[in-house]
Amino acid sequence: MSQSPETHESCDLLVAGSGASGLAAAVTAAHIGLKVIVAEKADVLGGTTALSGGWIWAPCNPVAKAHGINEDPEAPRRYLEAVLGNNFNPELVDAFLAAAPEMVGFFEQNTVLRFDPGLHIPDTYGHQPGAGTGGRSVIAKPYDGRDLGRDIKLLRRPLRETSFWGMTIQAGPDLKAFMTATRSLSSAFYVARRLGWHVLDLAFQGRGMQLRNGNALVARLVRSAMDAGVEFRPSHEIIDLVSGPDGVAGAVLKDRQGAVSIDTRHGVILASGGFASDPVRRGKKFPFPDIHQTLAVPEVTGDGMLLGEKSGGSQSSSLASPGSWCPVSEVTWPDGSKGVFPHIIERGKPGVIGVLRSGSRFCNEGLGYHDYVNALIAATPEGGTPESWLICDHRFIRRYGLGIVRPAPVPLRPWLKSGYLKSGTTIAGLAEMCGIDQDGLDQTIARYNADAERGEDTEFGRGTTPYMRLQGDPDIGRNPCMAPIAKPPFYAVKVIPGSFGTFAGLRTDGSARVLDDANQPIPGLYAVGNDMASVMGGHYPAGGINLGPALTFGFIAGRHAAGQAP
Repeated sequence: MSQSPETHESCDLLVAGSGASGLAAAVTAAHIGLKVIVAEKADVLGGTTALSGGWIWAPCNPVAKAHGINEDPEAPRRYLEAVLGNNFNPELVDAFLAAAPEMVGFFEQNTVLRFDPGLHIPDTYGHQPGAGTGGRSVIAKPYDGRDLGRDIKLLRRPLRETSFWGMTIQAGPDLKAFMTATRSLSSAFYVARRLGWHVLDLAFQGRGMQLRNGNALVARLVRSAMDAGVEFRPSHEIIDLVSGPDGVAGAVLKDRQGAVSIDTRHGVILASGGFASDPVRRGKKFPFPDIHQTLAVPEVTGDGMLLGEKSGGSQSSSLASPGSWCPVSEVTWPDGSKGVFPHIIERGKPGVIGVLRSGSRFCNEGLGYHDYVNALIAATPEGGTPESWLICDHRFIRRYGLGIVRPAPVPLRPWLKSGYLKSGTTIAGLAEMCGIDQDGLDQTIARYNADAERGEDTEFGRGTTPYMRLQGDPDIGRNPCMAPIAKPPFYAVKVIPGSFGTFAGLRTDGSARVLDDANQPIPGLYAVGNDMASVMGGHYPAGGINLGPALTFGFIAGRHAAGQAP
């Protein structure tokens, strides 16, 4: 315990963190009638959620039902049981699946959070029983940042690497318009209109106001929280928990002026984002931690984990993976600043492959991003370095881009000059530029090109599931995920392991209460989001399995803390 601060305050519920899980908990509890304070370590709100793609996996949700998708509620459970295997936790899975539709309905009915459906977004492993082919995902509707008024300054800005001059672009029709702007007049007009408004926003507002993806989700939740009377404390780090006769009864916060003790009548919810930016914990849990690059915000340094452990909780050690993996490339900007780009979209497009230094492919590039990194780690020999290269030709890079390199008409030259993008007029020349075995790469591309002509990936089966086909291009050949790599010059980007965040959080029950060593809930203490051990058991069965459980267990925790557990 820290020294008792001189300043004391009280509230019903304290939430530590302002990402999706923390905001969901705060809005839910405040709507029921609790006085809620949200303490945020950073000086802006939104955590890693604000940087994310914003998709939410919530099977059997009412938005899908309103669009005519009424699936068997047992199907998602069968799917998770098949994918998670020995990591399937019935209590957590059943709590999630029961509450996820309620969560979506609650926010739609009681807040300014509105959702668009992912009617055609399939689950990752379409060959597994119970796999969905659409409707299990939702995303926050675009939001006008002006509706936050002066509080827009509290919203974390999107990543420079994944936005276009600070403008967020959403997967689906929005992204398709940008990808086809040089081939479609209607797309060109759409993009011109979006860019025109964005330029005006930059000139008069100092930032983009056409909010999409995770930025729109956070903005809508922040607006909803403010409407419900939630008090935000940015730049306030939670440094200790206060125990009472009935469990956790408060916390100590610290800001630039000192410490303040907050007494709570309904407990504390840990939602501080996990430990992806904590080098010590990462070093103990992550494979190749020295190489790994995370997309998580720098503030997620395991604060919630430490506090939970000090109160008798423990970190899960039985998950398939400690983090939610994503292949990334390292970016150096012209001003010398550095960033990380997540390779989400282009890997599944026709005409790109991922290879090792040997020149060999090592995975199905069109499968999930988590799978790509798992395969890369598995293919790295003991004592080796986990690195790969995405290889494509000129046709591909001008049509789809590669990493942070945008499609035509955005120029390639700056990225060639910086060294981010490698190029060669021949495959052998490209291999030499990258330090890849030339004969190995020649043989790999020859085999891949022969397969592409037939529309069949004989090595890894690209294009064989609905998920893969969605990632491809329906206008290309027999297989939307296969096209030859044949038109020089040829290009490559180096790709290494990265993550969106962590899975290995605190062990909890189905009400998001932190468990002690005897598997008993610690009264007054909850953990949600990445502070909670993943309900997915360290697997990645679908897009949106970070934000879906984050919002759902935030909703569960807020409801339980307010005494309205189902």
